[in-house]
Amino acid sequence: MAEVAVVGSGPNGLAAAVVMARAGLAVRVYEAAETIGGGTRTAELLEPGHVYDVCSAVHPMALASRFFREFELERRVALRLPEVQYGTPLDGGRAALAYRSLERTASELGADGAAFTRLMGPLVERLGGVLDVTQNQLLRMPADPVAALRLGLATLEQGSPWWNRRFAGDAAPALLTGVAAHAVAPLPSLAAAGAGLLLGGLAHAGGWPIPVGGSVAIAEAMVRDIEAHGGVIETGVQIDALQELRPAKAILLDVAPPGLLRMAGAALPDRYRRSLETFRFGNAACKVDFILSGPVPWAAPGLAAAGTVHVGGTRAAMAEAENLVAAGRHPKKPYVLVAQPSIVDPGRAPVGRHILWSYCHVPKGSTTDMAEAVMSRIEEFAPGFRDVVVGWKTTTAAGLAGYNANYLGGDFSAGVMDIRGLVQRPVLSPVPWRTPLPGVYLCSSSTPPGPGVTGMPGYHAAKYALKDMFGLQVPGLGLGR
Repeated sequence: MAEVAVVGSGPNGLAAAVVMARAGLAVRVYEAAETIGGGTRTAELLEPGHVYDVCSAVHPMALASRFFREFELERRVALRLPEVQYGTPLDGGRAALAYRSLERTASELGADGAAFTRLMGPLVERLGGVLDVTQNQLLRMPADPVAALRLGLATLEQGSPWWNRRFAGDAAPALLTGVAAHAVAPLPSLAAAGAGLLLGGLAHAGGWPIPVGGSVAIAEAMVRDIEAHGGVIETGVQIDALQELRPAKAILLDVAPPGLLRMAGAALPDRYRRSLETFRFGNAACKVDFILSGPVPWAAPGLAAAGTVHVGGTRAAMAEAENLVAAGRHPKKPYVLVAQPSIVDPGRAPVGRHILWSYCHVPKGSTTDMAEAVMSRIEEFAPGFRDVVVGWKTTTAAGLAGYNANYLGGDFSAGVMDIRGLVQRPVLSPVPWRTPLPGVYLCSSSTPPGPGVTGMPGYHAAKYALKDMFGLQVPGLGLGR
């Protein structure tokens, strides 16, 4: 019988299982779907030989999160970096491009290069301190107060109506806004600015890698490690009540708050239950995945080498699109987040073919198919794009909600991304991974540090479960251990 039960085989559930199994405990992971991975699944797209990432595709935290660094993910999975980490197309065949080199990036931003360096340089220099602030519970003293101050000041600037004050042109602001818009939040806003500055800093440090074979390679690496240390993975198993997991001494749940409410029933104290019941979910995405007969014909040549492209035009245009979504509307010209995995991993499709991954933001619960709007938006900056489209698959926001129970209304962040949503995730507590039920912990993206393939919610929950229930410390997670 398992000493530790983990519900959910997304990256956070698997990270929790890795830590617990490495500590010498008997671990069993339960996954409701027939395949592992959660937000890191990879599947066939429309035709044999074409594979796409169902959710996440590019992984800025794969080289940076504490869990993945200790796990030595880079030695377990082939992670490839594109020449251009991300870019934003502009009119006139121009583009703003972000390279791993901050200097090269700034040199191509013209008159705003120096201002961009003054903004991003201090964050890149103290990226370890920035990660400490952003990858842990916010209600704590930062390990590097100087880094926290620099991040705070930069966030206040870029999250306010004065976000353009240091820039004269349109390239640098568009480059920053494309990354900030990952947060599915109004623009400008503090939460979006903080997320954008972190992701931008990561691009100039380790970079934004793409796993060879798809994001599932990350999940598979964790499963191999769990099984090597005696853990068991069970797929196709739906857990409806915590009692089904007993007598496990520790239960770690990679589920959103409604999942805990369903499994715990009346066992939760009233105050905690009310907090979970009022936990807020944000807006959503409509995902459109393409098979192409050739590369995207970007008007700006540099975008052909970009792993990620933020299609939305100027800062003002992207802000308009995102603020329409925040108001509950579907923009006619959406901000479109595009990934081009084939440029570093040609094995995703037969010779000559390419896979293109994309999504745009939509109001929560939307059933609208945004494929035409997405194609039109890409065509604006890549004339002839429709001519290379072989086929596409749309997953609406409602479809995302059906795919993953944690994505309520299609919110793949598993909780609204604003300042309150970052601090009260899902409750206001110095240890939000603990629940009031002895031995029961939450480890989904509804807990700090929130969304993204980081493994950190699982790492944090496992750390406290080891301490509370077994009197153990986090073990070594590297390959040689």
